[in-house]
Amino acid sequence: MSFRNAIALTAFCLLIGGCQHFGGEPPVDVRQVLSEQRQAGCSAHDDSCPLVNIDTQLFENEPVLNALIDQRLREMTVNTPDAQVPASLEGYQQAFLQTAEPGWISYLQAKLREQHGPLLVVELSSYLHTGGAHGMPGRGFINFDREQDRELKLADVLLPGKEGAFWRVAAKAHQQWLLANEHDAAFSRQWPFQQTSNVALLRDKVLLKYDVYSIAPYSSGHPKLEIPYEALQGIIQPRYTR
Repeated sequence: MSFRNAIALTAFCLLIGGCQHFGGEPPVDVRQVLSEQRQAGCSAHDDSCPLVNIDTQLFENEPVLNALIDQRLREMTVNTPDAQVPASLEGYQQAFLQTAEPGWISYLQAKLREQHGPLLVVELSSYLHTGGAHGMPGRGFINFDREQDRELKLADVLLPGKEGAFWRVAAKAHQQWLLANEHDAAFSRQWPFQQTSNVALLRDKVLLKYDVYSIAPYSSGHPKLEIPYEALQGIIQPRYTR
C-alpha cells in the first residue's frame, strides 16, 4: 500500500472508530469479504492511483441481515442528488474506477460492533475522497434482532408516545458533551443539537453518532452521545435494556 493510501486508510479508521476488535470472537459465525481494486494500468506504488476498498462481513444463516448490509453500503455510495444507488458493490467498484481522477479513493466497511441477547449491532462506514482538502466520511448502524429476523429502528424499541422524551434525554447528553469538550455558548449556537438516525442499541447504553458538519465542524470527526439505559427507564421497552 502506498504512503498516500496508508494515510487515507488511517484517517478512515480514525473517523469510523473501527479497525479494531470489540471484545472477543462473537458467537455468531461471521466471514470477512475484502476487495480492493485499483484503476487499470495503475502501479500499487503510485500515490495518485484511484482505488475502491470494500471490507464487509457475511453472517452465517442470516440472509436478511446480509441483504441489509449490502443495500446500506450501496446507499452510502450516493454522494450527489442525481446519483443512483448502484445495483451491486462490484458494479460500483468498476464504475468508480472507470471515471476516477488521480487521487480519488473510496472505502466502504461493515463490521459487527456488538452482540448481546438476540441483537447484532453492525456499524457501517464510508469514506470518499474525490478532490479537495479532505474526504467525506459516512456512518450508519443496523440493529438486527435475530429472533424477529428484522432490523429494529428507534421507534420499534421505544414505549408508545415516548419519542419526544427520548430526544429530550439526548439533548441533555448533548449538553454534557458540550461541557466535556469545553465548547462555549457561541459554539452551541453555531452547532445546535439535532436528532440523528445513527442509533446503536448497545449492551449497556444507546449510542448516537453524528455525521461530520452536523453538530460540530469536520475537525471533530463523528461526535458521539452515550445514554445509559438507566436514564431511559420508562422510555425504552425494558426487554431491550437487560
